[in-house]
Formats: sequence, structure tokens, C-alpha cells
Amino acid sequence: MNVQTLMVVGAGQMGSGIAQVAAQAGLAVILNDLKQEFVERGLATIVKNLSRSVEKGKITAEEKEAVLGRITLSTDLSDGRKADFVVEAVTENMAIKTEIFRKLDDVCPPHTVLASNTSSLPITEIAAVTKRPEKVIGMHFMNPVPVMKLVEVIRGLQTADEVYQLVEDLSKRMGKVPVSVNDFPGFVSNRVLMPMINEAIYCVYEGVATPEAIDEVMKLGMNHPMGPLTLADFIGLDTCLYIMEVLYEGFGDSKYRPCPLLRKYVKAGWLGRKSGRGFYVYN
Repeated sequence: MNVQTLMVVGAGQMGSGIAQVAAQAGLAVILNDLKQEFVERGLATIVKNLSRSVEKGKITAEEKEAVLGRITLSTDLSDGRKADFVVEAVTENMAIKTEIFRKLDDVCPPHTVLASNTSSLPITEIAAVTKRPEKVIGMHFMNPVPVMKLVEVIRGLQTADEVYQLVEDLSKRMGKVPVSVNDFPGFVSNRVLMPMINEAIYCVYEGVATPEAIDEVMKLGMNHPMGPLTLADFIGLDTCLYIMEVLYEGFGDSKYRPCPLLRKYVKAGWLGRKSGRGFYVYN
């Protein structure tokens, strides 16, 4: 199947990034969210990213306008009837995701592939609410999407081989490197990353060192581009907590128990960069 129109459900940080790289790859893109203000905010992010690329000489002003011309905004999920491929990129919550997949399954044409950008939830469980589980797959982009090369491609129990191949080809078309991963809690990226972040939070909780010192150790000692607590603030502490809970519930192993300090910060509304405060304070 030749994918010509791609719909992105969720116009936040991840969704707007996916829409951008899809439009840059020449696809017609439908960027969908619940409210007009959400999709307009997502489009504003894309405009800002592309303008920066023009300033740096990476693309021309004409190329920027051509990319923007391929994006249409939507607040109605039934616009999925025009899509060959859908990427869901909403909040990391199983109830919300399955409700969206039920609706998409009803409105999208039979050939449409439904992908989830979930960073930790089981694809098999998401697929089970549809009548097309063979056409449901995980396509986990990394943040920020326009910059990061990796896409984890996760097959559900019933995902067809040709659907996997389609996603691999589509990822490459978007300039990404697809890596095949099996359907386990957290896949590979977050199964490795989140316990490290959680352990860094335990180091703060137990008074081992300050957040600044912990981040400095990991940057200078382990050559990480940013420390784990800065990264946690960037991802969102609510998202970190949710993924740790998915790992803890999925494996039943105490090594995945979320740090009490992480729970406390989330309850306080200290969610990181997006709320203005996490392990660091942001203006």
C-alpha cells in the first residue's frame, strides 16, 4: 500500500513533531486534536521549527511553505475516513487510547493502518478493541521528533508482516531509523531509561546528592548529553511516573517501584518544564 495521507491524533509535543516530519516527507497530513486551540498551538510549533531551519539554511522559505501547505487541521476524528495511515499520539493512558482506537476503527477505511506512539503500553491490548488487530502496530518516536532518528516499531500479537514492512518503509521515508522491538512493558527505550531516571530520583530522595550534582556526574562521567533529572523534567514527571507504574504493574518486580518523591512532585503539580517546576525551576 502506498501511504499518501497520514493523520496524527494529538497535536502536542510528539504529535506536532510527527506531523512535521510526515509533511517534510511529502505526505498529506491531517493534524487532529480535541480543540481548535490545541491544533493551532501544534501548528505554531511546526512553523517555529521550520522557521529555525530556514534561518540555519537547512531548508528554503519555499520548502517551508510547501511543507505547511501539506498540513490540514482537524477537530473531528471522523476525518480519519480520508487517511491511509493514522498515528495516535495522545496522553499515555490506556482508557483514552483504546477509546480513540475504537472510534478510528469505525470511521477509517478498511485498508487504513492504525499506529500508536505509546512509549510503554501493550500494543496487543490496544489492538484488541478494534476489528483490525492485524493492522494495529506501535510506532514509538523519540522526543524531539524532528531531531531524533529512532523509531521503535512494536508488533502486537496479530500484527501482519506486511503492516510491519509498511511501517519500516514509512519510517525510512520520514528520515528515521526503525528498530524492531517485541511487545513488552516499556519496550526497550523506556525499560532501560525510566529505571535509571527513577534511581536518580531516589538519589535525591535519600540525600545522596543534589539534582545538579547527579546530572553533572551522568553528563561528565557517562557522557550523557543531559542529566537524568533534566531529562525527566523535559519528558514530564507525570509521564515518567505513569511509565514506571506500567513497568511495575507489567513485571510485578520491586525494582520498578516508582520513587515516593516522584509521586509527591506529581501530586504537587511539579511536572517539570511544562508546569514551570520539577527538579529545576523554569521561567
